[in-house]
Amino acid sequence: MSDLRTSIESGRPPRKKWPWLAVGAAAVVALGITWGVSASAVPSTSAATDGTPVRGGTLEFGLLDYQRSPDTQWGTNYAESIIGNNVTDKLTWQDPKTGDITPWLAKSWETNAELTEFTFHLRDDVTFSDGSPFNAAAVKANFDQYVHGDKALNISPNGATLLPGYIETLTPDKFTAVVRFDRPSASFLQASSFTANAQPGFLSLATLAKSAEQRTDPKNVIGTGPFVYESWQPQVKTVLVKRAGYNWSPPALKHTGEAYLDKIVFNTIPEASVRTGSLKSGTIDATLDVGTTDEQPLKDAGFEIISRQVSGTAIFFNLNASIFPTNDIAVRKAIQLGWNRETIEKTVLTPSYSIATSVLAPSVQGYADYSGSVLKYDQQAAAKILDDAGWVPGPDGIRVKDGQRLTVKLLGINNLVVNKPAYESIQQDLKKIGIDLQLTVVPIPDYSANVAKAQTEWNVVAANRSRNDPGVLNLQYSPKLGNGSYLTKDFPGYDEITTKLGALELTLDPAKRAQAAKAAQDVLLEKYALVSPVYNPSQVIAHAKYVDGIIFDAQSRNHFVNTWKTK
Repeated sequence: MSDLRTSIESGRPPRKKWPWLAVGAAAVVALGITWGVSASAVPSTSAATDGTPVRGGTLEFGLLDYQRSPDTQWGTNYAESIIGNNVTDKLTWQDPKTGDITPWLAKSWETNAELTEFTFHLRDDVTFSDGSPFNAAAVKANFDQYVHGDKALNISPNGATLLPGYIETLTPDKFTAVVRFDRPSASFLQASSFTANAQPGFLSLATLAKSAEQRTDPKNVIGTGPFVYESWQPQVKTVLVKRAGYNWSPPALKHTGEAYLDKIVFNTIPEASVRTGSLKSGTIDATLDVGTTDEQPLKDAGFEIISRQVSGTAIFFNLNASIFPTNDIAVRKAIQLGWNRETIEKTVLTPSYSIATSVLAPSVQGYADYSGSVLKYDQQAAAKILDDAGWVPGPDGIRVKDGQRLTVKLLGINNLVVNKPAYESIQQDLKKIGIDLQLTVVPIPDYSANVAKAQTEWNVVAANRSRNDPGVLNLQYSPKLGNGSYLTKDFPGYDEITTKLGALELTLDPAKRAQAAKAAQDVLLEKYALVSPVYNPSQVIAHAKYVDGIIFDAQSRNHFVNTWKTK
């Protein structure tokens, strides 16, 4: 899977729970405030064993996609983010079950009342794998380049979207870093734990001095993580080996010392049947990207199936409000109501997935259920909306208005086996009410090239965005940030949408933040019908029974510091 690139990002190369109280200058020390979440938010691990973890061995792991560069702050697909998470560490760790933000490289933190300054108190025992120290100076150098880029080195501002309004990082002492913004940034602490696309994992000062071209040599990419690069073969495999002396896993993982495995080989295997065959033959020990039709047969064959639904947005149809015919709210509302979700649940999805009932995944703080209103199946209501708006059936059943057919062009990605059959089911249903949904579902490189032209050429962009925080809505849909519906300033709801999405950044109070999330979903789904969510994606792994301890984090990415093999 690859997250949708926003309009800000598309010009560059492809690529809740809150443990604090917002009272004055709120001290943050992992207070453990807990929110109720769905079962899909619970981290899945491999089957428990009675034995002690075994040290040593190589894990052969299959992936659909491949790492396009070893630069961990650049990558945007799942292969890149998973590999990056095992080479680098973050300031904080987000509990995948509760959403709490807990310590990692930062022991504790506090924020000012305005939510514009975040002060992190760092561990003093962390080093990069080249032996250089991790300290406040490293935090500053990383965030500065991550957000602003470096033209001389051809380094893109990969973190500009995740950290809007970043000004600087101050270093009052060796192990204190103060991150400053020019606006309230309530979601920043979650961003400090972020493990998905273009993630803020820390790189050594030596790596930051390298150009983008030099960072294609994996030996030049130095992190603090539990593994280090051994080799990288584009479109073939990436090999990581255990980092000697590593001893700073997130306390929440209760892991002491180095990783158990000696080596991980991430093998690129694009064909689902080949991944499955490789697992059955023992050529690989585990694989991500398990096809829906392979889940039960693999389970029946004795393999373990583990999964976690992706926190953030659902797989969505973002409806372009700036071009014909989706600039007509009647068309957008009819698309929301016009397709049968139960059909997709029964014929396309497995229990690892679920149909979307909001643009937010159920595991994200502030999720609200719209299945009984704008996201229900009601073709009669959808047809009436189109009738009332002047769309009349043409000779072939497709509606027309002012001589123009109701043709809706969709751009999607084919990297998840669920996507195309789900979209085809929707296509068939919408045709019954006179909407001609034309599908272009392509590999990620073709998709990325077309997203750059989406504002003028595509009525629907289908993708998702990983981030276990309601601020993902502001990131994805605010006209001042991602602008996922391509709103122009003359759009009737431009100011209201901007304001209500921006309110997600103004408070850390859990109840107020949940209210802001509900208001944001209301304007996106009900009032302006800017998005039609489809299903909640999941990351599904099949592995041999002798593999244990694979971790899904809060973004459903995998960490292997706890993983071991008994064979």
